[in-house]
Amino acid sequence: MPTDVLVAFDGSPLSKRALTYALETFPDATITTIYVINPLDSVIDVEAGGLPVAEDWHEKAQERAANIQTTAVDFAAEHGIDLDTVTEVGRPARVILDYADDHDIDQIVMGSHGRSGIDRALLGSVAETVIRRAWTPVTIIG
Repeated sequence: MPTDVLVAFDGSPLSKRALTYALETFPDATITTIYVINPLDSVIDVEAGGLPVAEDWHEKAQERAANIQTTAVDFAAEHGIDLDTVTEVGRPARVILDYADDHDIDQIVMGSHGRSGIDRALLGSVAETVIRRAWTPVTIIG
């Protein structure tokens, strides 16, 4: 049984299902949720809203991350489990893999995002990249 489980949590329904799975399947493990702030999102925001959006982007991303992590902690508390949380900045798949390696994670649990076909080929997939490159077992919840 894994002793250290990392759950990629972004507040989406699939990430909540992934967290539920981890809480129910590994109740005796240390469970950590990771939320990754992707700086590429700022480019999209600037394109949509102009330069003033870019000035506040990082602060708003940090606030969003804190709210999402609070949701995870509260949800775990409903299951009677204390949860560790971490927020990192970078490319999500790379950050998840690096964190797992650096912190001796035994199991990664994450939701699939549901992309298929041409979107997956062009844009890639965090879940797919993690599955292909992880040295740690990965469970994908769909």
